[in-house]
Amino acid sequence: MRAPKAIVAGFVTGLGLAALAVPAFAQQKIDFFLNWVPGGDHAPYYYAKKMGWYAAEGIDLNIEPGKGSALAVQKVGAGANPIGLADMGTALVGKGKGANVVGVLNVYANSPQGLYWLKSSGIKGIKDFPGKKIGNPAGDAARTMWPAIAKANGIDPKSVTWVNIDANSKLAALKSGSIDVTTSFYNIHHIFKKQLGDDMGFVAWRDVGLNPYGNSVIVNAEFLKANKPLVAKFVKVTQKAFAACVKDPKPCVQALVEANGALKFDNEMQNWALVEVLMSDDVSRKVALGWHDDKRMAEDYELVKTYVGIEKPYDVKTIYTNEFLDPSIKMSK
Repeated sequence: MRAPKAIVAGFVTGLGLAALAVPAFAQQKIDFFLNWVPGGDHAPYYYAKKMGWYAAEGIDLNIEPGKGSALAVQKVGAGANPIGLADMGTALVGKGKGANVVGVLNVYANSPQGLYWLKSSGIKGIKDFPGKKIGNPAGDAARTMWPAIAKANGIDPKSVTWVNIDANSKLAALKSGSIDVTTSFYNIHHIFKKQLGDDMGFVAWRDVGLNPYGNSVIVNAEFLKANKPLVAKFVKVTQKAFAACVKDPKPCVQALVEANGALKFDNEMQNWALVEVLMSDDVSRKVALGWHDDKRMAEDYELVKTYVGIEKPYDVKTIYTNEFLDPSIKMSK
């Protein structure tokens, strides 16, 4: 007995819809290693993942929390993770030690680094730091770059004592007096202000003569060489996501919070507002969002070489590329 035409038509239509639901190509898993635990500055990755933008390009993105830029550079450089997020100054140092990484998209056009203390401690500014204890995690980028900021302000880098503390213990350690100074990214400035109030002392590196590039998306060089089309797709989606989040941050932050239950929407919205300040400069506004400027990269290399040291010198142009960026996508602010 032949099936009615309507049933046959419905069956064929169903097959067609099923075929459309099956990816046209296999998804390639990428373990993306963050510089730190998820926060407002990471919202674009979670938003693009939620929206299926990575999946549409054949990328099954797994976002891994990090424990400092130094570790991110080590893991990506060794190939343990193909792609990561790290402070560019730390990446410059790491490459000189053999970490073969390439920056493909700059996130922080301005240095996010800041130093915090209590005014009641008697500290008035960075020149009062000698003899004091600075607390932060051992793998934090600020510790790697401390000699540069110290020497730029006429301070002996060895005149302070570094104390290993967990990132979540910074404020408590500062309040208790077990440390005198701590470091933090500007995108969580509002948290310090809320906790310390009028007693908060603060200085941003960019305001005391040092403004190297901050976080950049880095890729293992060998992985990049073997998977150029895939890296191009990752950068394409990520650049698009950052631009979308600048235009309308609420859905981006919501995606972040949904994926990380301990986070609070209002707090991460404030975080993101500060991130936009760090993302914006003449280059990101006029050339392209995510662009590494040749002159600034050369200056950052010399800065690191002079104040931190590069074990094995290399051509700075080998640690970054702008080839995957879309010049039509720019910072709007």
